[in-house]
Amino acid sequence: MRRTGCVVNRRARSLITGRSDSVGFLLAEPQERLFEDPNFIVLLRGCTQALAAHDVPLLLMPAGTQDERQRITRYMTAGHVDGVLLVSSHSGDPVAEELREAGVPLVACGKPIGLGWKVSYVAADDRDGARDMVRHPLSLGRRRIGVVTGPPDTPGGVERLAGYRKVLAEAGIAADERLVVSGDYSRASGEAGAERPLARTPDMDAVFVAFDLMAQGVPAALHRAGKRVPDDIAVAGFDDSPAATAASPPLTTIRQPWDRISAETVRVLLAQTGGEDPAAVILPTELVRRDSA
Repeated sequence: MRRTGCVVNRRARSLITGRSDSVGFLLAEPQERLFEDPNFIVLLRGCTQALAAHDVPLLLMPAGTQDERQRITRYMTAGHVDGVLLVSSHSGDPVAEELREAGVPLVACGKPIGLGWKVSYVAADDRDGARDMVRHPLSLGRRRIGVVTGPPDTPGGVERLAGYRKVLAEAGIAADERLVVSGDYSRASGEAGAERPLARTPDMDAVFVAFDLMAQGVPAALHRAGKRVPDDIAVAGFDDSPAATAASPPLTTIRQPWDRISAETVRVLLAQTGGEDPAAVILPTELVRRDSA
């Protein structure tokens, strides 16, 4: 084969092995999120590289609508992929349960809400990372710390808010719900989310934004209110995505170990396609200090 330049015919081989020798990367979000959210691109690249080491191609499958999800679910359950890497931040998405019931090996990138140990997943420790982030402005003497969370039906929205509340309770600071606002992971929602608690509590001196892209919009809102970052209000993000370094000033944030998340997601999926049971992997995060706090 080497001498004559022949290559393996994957279709012919699949007739013998019963395997497709490919993996699906299912993005159960609107397609524009793939280009707006830098984390998805980093994750896609990392998983592609990890699978390439096993000579397994990765098929990108955006499915942001109900029709798209139904069509792609039919495709995946028909044996066209050996397993699925699921990227879906919202709970209540039926795709994971449908794939599990169909016996398709599946690993969620991020902790799936409501499925427990039924589905394998790999995630960063959102709650512990949020605790580290909120402790940082407290160590700088800030006491009126607001938070712009992710949507309440997402693991990041739930876990990072829980970490915020836990640290304030440990510090003996009474919870002030006027300082808590939900965003939708967009830059615009971060900008609007910073305006609301500041209008309610003008003495706010720090804000933890649970996503770097949302945090990018916060300095503009604070500038309109005559506030300086970080002199008057410290700003902190989460993820350490390219949005963190592109912000002005650059964001203090929590770094997710994207390379490890990608590698572990692929490892767990390949182990599952080999017959192993579902598994959960939670990876540590790291505080990164920059000019915003």
